[in-house]
Amino acid sequence: MSAKPTPLSGFPELLPAERFVEQQVIDRLRATFELHGFASIETRAVEPLEQLLRKGEIDKEVYLLRRLQAAGEDDDSAASTLGLHFDLTVPFARYVLENAGKLEFPFRRYQIQKVWRGERPQEGRYREFTQADIDVVSRDVLPFHHDVEVARVMAEALSDLPLPALRLQVNNRKLIEGFFRGIGAQDVGAVMRAVDKIDKVPPDVVKAMLIEEAALSGEQAELCLALADIRTSDSSFVKRVKDLGVENELLSEGLAELAAVIEGCSSVSTERFTVEADLRIARGLDYYTGTVFETRMAGFESLGSICSGGRYDALASDGRTSYPGVGISLGVTRLLAPLFARKKLTASRSVPSAVLVALPDEQSRARCAEIAQALRERGIPTEVAPLPQKYGKQIRYAERRGIPFVWFPADLAADADDAGTHQVSHEVKDIRSGEQAAADPHTWSPPAEDLRPQVVRPEA
Repeated sequence: MSAKPTPLSGFPELLPAERFVEQQVIDRLRATFELHGFASIETRAVEPLEQLLRKGEIDKEVYLLRRLQAAGEDDDSAASTLGLHFDLTVPFARYVLENAGKLEFPFRRYQIQKVWRGERPQEGRYREFTQADIDVVSRDVLPFHHDVEVARVMAEALSDLPLPALRLQVNNRKLIEGFFRGIGAQDVGAVMRAVDKIDKVPPDVVKAMLIEEAALSGEQAELCLALADIRTSDSSFVKRVKDLGVENELLSEGLAELAAVIEGCSSVSTERFTVEADLRIARGLDYYTGTVFETRMAGFESLGSICSGGRYDALASDGRTSYPGVGISLGVTRLLAPLFARKKLTASRSVPSAVLVALPDEQSRARCAEIAQALRERGIPTEVAPLPQKYGKQIRYAERRGIPFVWFPADLAADADDAGTHQVSHEVKDIRSGEQAAADPHTWSPPAEDLRPQVVRPEA
């Protein structure tokens, strides 16, 4: 390339320290998911367009996959009917149908992959990003206790991350649908769509929408707003809903299910991670049929939900068997990119190396490489200095890269300020404190916190 390239918006590329943080977050998520028995899968990047478009209201966001040489070919060719997946739910549904005879149900899966979505790039919304999903899917019937389990697993995974305070908001579509039916709403979908906007527009605007678009009376609209105003961290929301005087069998079922989720997650709530019933959460997608989740991050509420999901009783069907499921999806890029941009999260160093082996002269490179290899064989990330510069310059090189220790080889070792003082033993220097001591590459180890880069929150 002869000219400096122009950044491509919506396709974030991370610096090494940021990439380390992302990998650590993914590793922690993976470890938590596997502790709970979730198996990893990876699906292909592309799906037939007819599968992708079944979700509705997404056709403008699908990236079409087509060979450049395919221009002018028959539009019915296979190449013209493939698109990049925009989430992990659609490919997972197809995966379940294709492999149902080889899977044991209930099937517990986690999936951490890139997805692509053709929307206008802005903070929290990208054209290419990483998602982390967990789902439990069964044949025909999926017991409700999995709703509680999925919420607990994701809560446990998120509470273990070095993030700003998070709030997992839980509601139940049966609860709100039963309530809306109980007040006499004729178009429940229109009511849900209006209520789902309550975080984006003022309550009086939502009330007007309920009256104009959902054909509710003023009194009915007020009851909907009163329901949406209920938010508790325990099951006291049940009494508050009942005090509104609305009765419906589906409402009662939803209240019981939501109370079970809130009570089941009480033990994972902490000061930095809270789980609460929030009766304004509706989730816009129609396929949710019970529990619904959204997650907000303190100080970043404008991002909206960074982790969402719920119960869907018709994930997939082959015409004879249905496969209900419950799942939750974390937007890894959506979560981390704004923190990186604001310098709220980084790594203690930008390279994995804990030790730099100093190089007195080019003739010593083979010997220094042997020392580095002895340290590596014991699990200590090590590199050899690239150039035989003065030790002071080599130390500054390590310092710029965040490498905490510089190793001076035996007979070649010297104080950093006096390259002519020979030593009979290896010496290692902590360049942060200036402490230098004799060391053996076959027995020495750095402190545990220095062995690998650490995720740090600069403002903490």
